[in-house]
Amino acid sequence: MLIYKIFRAGEWAELQSKGETLGAPIDVIDGYIHFSTAEQVKETAAKHFAGEEGLVLLGLESEALDPLVWEPSRGGALFPHLYRPIRLGDVLWSKPLPLVDGIHQFPEMT
Repeated sequence: MLIYKIFRAGEWAELQSKGETLGAPIDVIDGYIHFSTAEQVKETAAKHFAGEEGLVLLGLESEALDPLVWEPSRGGALFPHLYRPIRLGDVLWSKPLPLVDGIHQFPEMT
């Protein structure tokens, strides 16, 4: 199953240059990397990245990530959390997440 991570341009550049990252500042604070499912990612963008330009959407295969733990978060829904750095090799694809009229425009997510 594909899961998704939204990165700011600088966070994506760090992953590309270093080969791995502990994620965004909130990931570092919480001690795990936050991901979303296809059903959750648009709400994640609206809630945590409202109005931000220059975002990148990453697609990763959940079964390839260990230790990935599904834990309750917003409204009790289960969200995937990764308890190790993201490695560049974990990323299946990256696509821009442009902001148009204040709304992030999601690409095809397959």
